[in-house]
Amino acid sequence: MERTLSIIKPDGVERNLVGKIITKFEDQGIRIAALKKLQLSKKQAEAFYAVHKARPFFGELVDFMSRSPVVVMCLEGENAIQRNRDIMGATNPAQAAEGTIRKSFSKSIGENTVHGSDSAEAAANEVAFFFAASEIC
Repeated sequence: MERTLSIIKPDGVERNLVGKIITKFEDQGIRIAALKKLQLSKKQAEAFYAVHKARPFFGELVDFMSRSPVVVMCLEGENAIQRNRDIMGATNPAQAAEGTIRKSFSKSIGENTVHGSDSAEAAANEVAFFFAASEIC
């Protein structure tokens, strides 16, 4: 059993897509082990995306992720990291496969509706960033 982090970004929450996105995971047999809605401060967004600090889009990303609430989830299942990434689709919605979250719901490459961990190490760190062990069931 593998765990990974998924974030429904501000553009998804603002457009009331939370239920539709969760359904896509559940329909594929991925279980939600923890879930919460929260408003990231700029400091929290900077800390979470620190790996991108030197990239030119960092400031825009931090502003976007802290502009309104997000929904964070710990997803669980067999091969959950890759399955989550497959369900999300390519970062650029124009290149995402039909039926993926990003193809169905994303407005642009910058407002691409969801985040998902890209490795086992990132998943462990990202889940721990948002959830105490006691919150994961």
